[in-house]
Amino acid sequence: MAAPTGEREVAESCVEWVSMEMVEAYCRRLHPTKPELAGRRIEAIGYQVGLQLAERYTKERPRFTDHLEAIKFICKDFWVEIFKKQVDNLKTNHRGVFVLQDNQFRWLTHISLDSPLYNGDRVTLETSLSNNAVMAARAAGQYLYFPCGLIRGALTNLGVPCDVSAEVANLPACSFIIRIKA
Repeated sequence: MAAPTGEREVAESCVEWVSMEMVEAYCRRLHPTKPELAGRRIEAIGYQVGLQLAERYTKERPRFTDHLEAIKFICKDFWVEIFKKQVDNLKTNHRGVFVLQDNQFRWLTHISLDSPLYNGDRVTLETSLSNNAVMAARAAGQYLYFPCGLIRGALTNLGVPCDVSAEVANLPACSFIIRIKA
């Protein structure tokens, strides 16, 4: 039997469940008529967690010398610790904007909407599918407040003040847009 390493870990399913419950609590029960307030509260929780995780994951490393090194750390090491894989793609405009693309974002893989009722009318079906895609992207957006906060908190801890937002095109793919503050 292997000796314990002394590190504590949390089951991945528990983290996903907490994330879903946080959205349920803030967006549907506490602030159902104020989605902006719910989003800010969830993002603030993610920010605090991101600060602490970055501290833990970088305690044995020297400080990063520039923004790009910190962003690469987020894309590789941080993402692997949190989401068990690296970011699929990193793009930048070299003017302080970075886009992290995750084509199978783990926390969005369980989101789905009921399929539309098909009444034989192709236009109605396409319209329903289009509406479902919009509704799915909107619903998925609620589950991205926390990871946006995680990223912003981690980068802030690494000396990179920024704003982070997310976009969903096709579930479960999403992009995180990081804008470095001057």
